[in-house]
This record gives sequence, C-alpha cells and structure tokens, in this order.
Amino acid sequence: MVSYVINNGPRPVAPATRERVLAAIKELGYRPDRVAQAMASRRTDLIGLIIPDARQPFFGEMAHAVEQAASERGKMVLVGNTDYVGEREVHYLRAFLGMRVSGLILVSHALNDLAAAEIDAWDARVVLLHERPEAIDDVAVTTDDLGGAELAVRHLLEHGYEYVACMGGIAETPAVGDPVSDHVEGWRRAMDEAGISTEGRLFEALYNRYDAYQAALKILSGPERPPAIFCSTDDQAIGLLRAARELRIDVPGELAVAGFDDIKEAALADPPLTTIASDRPAMARAAVDLVLDDGLRVAGARRERLKVFPSRLVVRQSCGCP
Repeated sequence: MVSYVINNGPRPVAPATRERVLAAIKELGYRPDRVAQAMASRRTDLIGLIIPDARQPFFGEMAHAVEQAASERGKMVLVGNTDYVGEREVHYLRAFLGMRVSGLILVSHALNDLAAAEIDAWDARVVLLHERPEAIDDVAVTTDDLGGAELAVRHLLEHGYEYVACMGGIAETPAVGDPVSDHVEGWRRAMDEAGISTEGRLFEALYNRYDAYQAALKILSGPERPPAIFCSTDDQAIGLLRAARELRIDVPGELAVAGFDDIKEAALADPPLTTIASDRPAMARAAVDLVLDDGLRVAGARRERLKVFPSRLVVRQSCGCP
C-alpha cells in the first residue's frame, strides 16, 4: 500500500488511506531508497538526454523543454554534450544506458554505426529528437525542416529581391535527416520553383553565431553582396546581423535576413529576426511520452513512428516587413 502511494500506482488508493500513509511518512521521516528500487526494477527514474552543444540557444531551450516535460512525468534528466564528436556520443550512450535510465532521448548530428550498435546491444528505449539519422530506425520527433525553409525563402522572394543566398553548414556528404541539410534543400526548392539559379549562392558556416560572424564578414565584403540571405539557424543569422552592423550595411534596407529556429533571442536581435518557429515544448513532451511508452519497441516502419510537427513563419523586421 505504501509503495502505491509513493509511486502513484500501479493501483489506486482511497483518498483517506492516502492521507494516513502520507501522515505516517512525514512523522517517521521515511525516504524511499531509489537505488534499491532501481535494482529491483532494473530501471531508474532518469531519462538520458544527449545533445550536441547546450551552449547553443536552440539546444539549451530544447533541453529545458525536455526537463520540464520529464518533471511532469516524475522523471529527472541527465544531460550529455557531444560537441558534435561521435566518440563522445558513444561515451554518453554507454554511460546512460549502463545506468539503466528509463529511456534515452537522442539529438544526434550524425549517428555513426558504433553508436547505433550500442543502442541495439542494450535494446534500449530511444527516441530521436530534432534529427533522424539513417543509422538507426527508431521513433523520431522532428519538425518540418524542409517545408519551413521553403516558407522562409518564398517570403523573402515575395519582397522582390533578385535572389536569396543561403548560409548552410560546412560542406560534407549531406546527411539524411539532418535539419540543416533539409534547410538547404528547402532553399534550393524555393529558388528552383521561382526559376532562380542557386549556383554560387550557397555559403559555408558553422552553426554558431561566432563562426557565422566571421564567415559573414567575408560574404558581405565581397564584390557581389547578396540582396537577401536565408540562414539555416538563428544563431548564424545573429552572427550575420552583427557583421552587417559592423560593416555599416543597413538591414533590411540593403540586406534582408531570415533564420530558422525562433530562439528567444531572435525577437531581440537588431533588427528583430524573421524566422521559422517550431513548437519545442510540444516536441519535448512528445519525446518524453514516447520514451516512457512501454510499447515503444514494437516493430513497425519508420514512417509509422515518425511524429512531425509543423513549421511556422514568424515575420519580424529583418526581412523588410514593416
């Protein structure tokens, strides 16, 4: 009976009985032994969350949303940062799965075969969040990255700009399920739809504002400065805006800018940044619910276990709108 009260189940307890049990717990100063419980059930009240870099606002906001959603389900979250390094991803996979977490939420930049094998070896409950690498066929929660990018680029083109350049990631073999690759592909589709060439109009930059700022200084100082730029992340766009301000380029008078993610700082940028928003709290709740679902490992096609949240255009001043 005491365990039913402490764990809120699995069987219901009458309100009067619950009150008597809680009063006794308070009087005796009883605290449940979480280690003993974990050993008995072979599961802890922990959810592992592996992300590329919590210093980046997007991932910081996503981690906070996951923690809030997990708290609502009575779980705590362990966070590991991979810094986009495959070996660190494998390290955290082994560490968290070895601790018998209730489940694992994985934001993987490019899941390698070793990490995929580690997941299979533990037969773990894993939900892919934000990205869906090809290496494992597991449940995924994502946003419509392709459609969102098309929305942003079409909106810029509707302002009458001759063309829209794109600040993507660093050139490499495009990764299936990588959001930035989808953002670049969405840019290409919108440009192709408008009959405008993309040749020589895709620029490389890392995802953070600091490296994007350095890349933007070169782009904006070049002989053929673009009239408009779509950035694959808001962090890149913020770095670009800083470079434009330093070079005394008026935004949006001489340069229009749009980003992707709608991090909180986007509304405070100078000028406020037009961007694409996703419902991160809802995505986090969906991921937590899925990772705690006992039926998660039921076999099925990926398309039947892929939850895609819609993208939404957020119009501010950086694109040229009043």
